[in-house]
Amino acid sequence: MLARHHILPNAFVAVHAGASFAGRRWQPERFAEAIDRIAGETGLRVVLVGGPDENEATDRIVAAAKTPVVNLAGALRLETLLALLREARLFLGNESGPMHMAAAAGTPVVGLFGLTNPVRWAPVGVPSISLRPSMPCDCVGGDLCRRTDPSKACCVWRLEVDPVVEATLELLARTEVVLEAVV
Repeated sequence: MLARHHILPNAFVAVHAGASFAGRRWQPERFAEAIDRIAGETGLRVVLVGGPDENEATDRIVAAAKTPVVNLAGALRLETLLALLREARLFLGNESGPMHMAAAAGTPVVGLFGLTNPVRWAPVGVPSISLRPSMPCDCVGGDLCRRTDPSKACCVWRLEVDPVVEATLELLARTEVVLEAVV
C-alpha cells in the first residue's frame, strides 16, 4: 500500500480526523494547518486514515492543506490499517479507535481530547502526548460532557494549532533517538 504511493516505512505521519461524534473531532482545517507545518519542518509525508464515513473530513483536509497528502480513508480494512500504523513514524489524531490501534502497533501517538479525560483514556505502552483544552470547561465534568447532547459538544475545537504542532515535533524529536538505536 505504501509503495504504491512512494512512501517509505517510518517516513510518514498517520493522521486520523474522525471520531464517533462531533465533540471528539478536531476541525479538518486545523488538521490541514498542522499537517502543513509538521511536513514543512520535518519532511515527513502524511497519510490520512479513517473509515468511509470520514471521507468528508479527509476531503476537507486535502482541500485545505498545501502539503500533498495521501488519503486512504475508507480504503483500508482493519488489519491493513493496523499494518500501516505499525509503519508510521507517528500517529496524530482524535481520541478514537485508530488512536488506540496506533498505540497497540507500537507507534508514538499525539492524541487530541475534548470530551474525555486523557488521564483515563490516553494511549498506553508507547511514547505519547495527550492534548486537551485547558479546564475547567463549563461542559466537561469527570470523564464525560455534562451537556444533554454530547454530540454537539465542541470541547476539542478549543485546541489551537500551535500546541498540536509543538507536541508533534517534540514527540518526533524525543522518539527519534529510540528509533535510531533500534535500526
